[in-house]
Amino acid sequence: MSGELRLLHVHAHPDDESSKGAASTARYVAEGVEVLVATCTGGERGSILNPKMDRPEVLANISEIRRKEMDAAREILGIRQEWLGWVDSGYPEGDPLPPLPDGCFAALKVEDAAAPLVKLIREFRPQVVTTYDENGGYPHPDHVMCHQITVAAFEAAGDANAYPELGEPWQPLKLYYHHTFHRERMKALHDAMIARGLTSPYEDRLKDWKPDPENERRITTRVECAQYFELRDRALLAHATQIDPDGAWFAVPLEVHQAAWPTEDYELARSLVESEIPENDLFAGLR
Repeated sequence: MSGELRLLHVHAHPDDESSKGAASTARYVAEGVEVLVATCTGGERGSILNPKMDRPEVLANISEIRRKEMDAAREILGIRQEWLGWVDSGYPEGDPLPPLPDGCFAALKVEDAAAPLVKLIREFRPQVVTTYDENGGYPHPDHVMCHQITVAAFEAAGDANAYPELGEPWQPLKLYYHHTFHRERMKALHDAMIARGLTSPYEDRLKDWKPDPENERRITTRVECAQYFELRDRALLAHATQIDPDGAWFAVPLEVHQAAWPTEDYELARSLVESEIPENDLFAGLR
C-alpha cells in the first residue's frame, strides 16, 4: 500500500494506552506511522492506585488530573489522542453487583456509543485498529463496552448506509485485540527473575493460574519492541494516580523484560487483506 500508514488504538480509560501496546506504539511512531488513541472515557470513577497520590485534593480533582496525565503520556509516546466523551462506569464490586451508574459508558446502547468512534475513523482513516477482546482484557464494564463499540465501528465506518451524517465512509483493513497480560508472558518473566536470583512479583498469581493453551493460540502477531520498553515505562509513570513506581509494575527490571519477552502480542481478529500467520507486524499485508 502506498501512502501514509495510520494506526488507531481504542482504549477505555486514560492509562490504558500506556499499559497495553505502548512500546509497539512507540516503534510505529519511530517508523513514521501516524498513531491516534481514542479514549472512550475520562477515567472519572477510577480508583487512585498510587498511595502517594491518594490525597483528598487529588480525589477532588481526579477528572482534571487524569486529563493532564494523558497529555503527558501523549507527548512521551508522540501520538495524537482524542476523547470520545463518555463517562467512566467505575468497577462494580459486590454480590450481587450493583447497577451501573445512570448515563455511564457501559450503560449506553452500543450503536449510540459507537457513533463518535465511527466519525473518528472516517476522519482519521486508519488501516489498522486495535482494542480489547470480547472479555475486555479483564471484566471491567468499560473495557467490554470498548470492545463492543470498536467491533461495531470497524464494520459501520465503511458502510455508506450506516451513520450517513458522520462523514464519508472509510473501511479499516485489519482489527486486532491486545493480549498483554497472558500467562505465557508472565511465566517467562517469572522464570527469568528466579533464574537471576530475584524475587518474582508473579509467584502467587501463577500458582492459581492454570495453563490455557487455547487462549495462547489466539495470539497471531508478536511485534518486536524491546528497545521501546523504557519509553513505555515513562508513559506509564506519567499516569501518577494509577501507577505506583514502587509497585508491582516495576518490580521486574527493564533488562529482564527486554530479554525474557521482547514483544507485545496481538490477535488478528478481522482482516480484509491477506497476510501470513504468524505475523510480526500490525501492517503485515499492507506494506
